[in-house]
Amino acid sequence: MPHDERAPHSPTPGVSVVPSLVRLRAVRRPALVTTATAAALLLTAGPAAAHVHVESDNARALAQEVTLTFAAASESADAGITRLRVVLPEGIEPTDVTYGEGPEGWKLTATDDGYTVTGPAAEAGEDVEYSVVVRQLPDAEELAFKTLQSYSDGRVDRWIELPEPGGEGDGHGHGHGNEAPVLELEAAAPGAAPVGPSPAAPESAPAPSPAPTVEETTASPSARAVAAESEAEDGGLSAAAWAGSVAVVLVAAAAVAFLVRRRGAARQ
Repeated sequence: MPHDERAPHSPTPGVSVVPSLVRLRAVRRPALVTTATAAALLLTAGPAAAHVHVESDNARALAQEVTLTFAAASESADAGITRLRVVLPEGIEPTDVTYGEGPEGWKLTATDDGYTVTGPAAEAGEDVEYSVVVRQLPDAEELAFKTLQSYSDGRVDRWIELPEPGGEGDGHGHGHGNEAPVLELEAAAPGAAPVGPSPAAPESAPAPSPAPTVEETTASPSARAVAAESEAEDGGLSAAAWAGSVAVVLVAAAAVAFLVRRRGAARQ
């Protein structure tokens, strides 16, 4: 009996394979959705990141003329950011900081413990980025820049919490969304040393004395008397001279009267 060799199975002519592919995709789709959902949960499960960030290309202890770039994310859909107030970490003085770049019309103003950058309000929902130049970074492992972020409607976001040891919160909001921006520093380069303090701003020249007022220029009675005596001595006769002159006139008059009386007596 001859061997019955059957040809390999092939799709029946006229029968489409599309339904099979559809069923395969239907099976795979729930798996893909589950994977994407799990990934999203992993990304959002951790504590919220700070909404003001700081970075630098030369984040090294004792580095000089270092540019720090800050990025402040907007937390409002209705108002724009108008000001960022920064409290400097220990080791950086306000006089050590100069403005780099920022939004058009914004400027830096030094404060007692840091600085502010402010200007026209950004568009609602728009982030703000600016940079400053620090004369020298301190010898530290990390630097925290506490920041108050103000909006045109009066809202203020306070990014001032310091990270807890180990990165864990304490159950009261610390370390879970209000962290100050922190810059981690590499060890100082060999031979690096602290520079001297920033030169103090030159003292302004003392203001000229104001012009004397009318009351100040009015001479007192004693002053007027002294002025009168000086004027008499310089341009006229003094009081003593006037008295002497009067005496001479009186003596002369008396002499004339005496002579007139004698002549009258002689004629009689």
